[in-house]
Amino acid sequence: MPDSLRAHIRYPQDLFSVQADSLMTYHMTDPQVFYNREDQWRAPNEIYASEAQRVEPYYLIMKLPQETTEEFILLRLFTPAQRNNLIGWLAARSDGDRYGLRLLYRFPKQQLVFGPEQIEARINQDPEISQRISLWDTQGSSAQQGNLLVIPIERSLIYVEPLYLVAEQNQLPALARVILVYQNRIAMAPTLPAVLSAVFADSPQPEPPILRELDNQPADSGTDSLPDTADPEGAPEPEAGEETPGPQSN
Repeated sequence: MPDSLRAHIRYPQDLFSVQADSLMTYHMTDPQVFYNREDQWRAPNEIYASEAQRVEPYYLIMKLPQETTEEFILLRLFTPAQRNNLIGWLAARSDGDRYGLRLLYRFPKQQLVFGPEQIEARINQDPEISQRISLWDTQGSSAQQGNLLVIPIERSLIYVEPLYLVAEQNQLPALARVILVYQNRIAMAPTLPAVLSAVFADSPQPEPPILRELDNQPADSGTDSLPDTADPEGAPEPEAGEETPGPQSN
């Protein structure tokens, strides 16, 4: 295959979905744990256009932990079968000689990392954000939540969700706001740069964004206690031996 074409090869999403679904059960290596399904995983759910749906794998350009440059990856999130917090994520790589390699990252079980369902609950329970959404829903249009992206950055996670405005007469969605959650802060602003600045820089904005400090207890967290942030120190780290070759391009 010419190098000009090879550079644009992506890890196939359907194959990755099958592999990730199998990993939800077959990551268990202890026979007793496997037999009793004591550590079964599942794919989390998100709110999309006011309906709950499963979070499917999605492509990202990001720098993996312990790497020095960004790369194009396919990401799948995992939560425990009976809980809503994140337990890990699987990345399939597509760049250069790393094409086909998969990396599994696990979060420490003793620390809570918010999952998509917990973040969606926090967004919908925020009084100012929910009030703004309700206002749009009564003016001949409806506000619809887009796909929630969980993006690992260094040793942290940020959660980004677009909010679209759909008119009754014209069903073409228009981006109205971007919502971002980081640790114990949630913000909503007209654009991604504005909401990033609101959370991380606190610089003045042309339109004042909604920025709130969250309390410590998420809705339906599935745990009795919660650390001050959703960013556990010392996580995630790749498991030894988890990098495996996938399909090879011809």
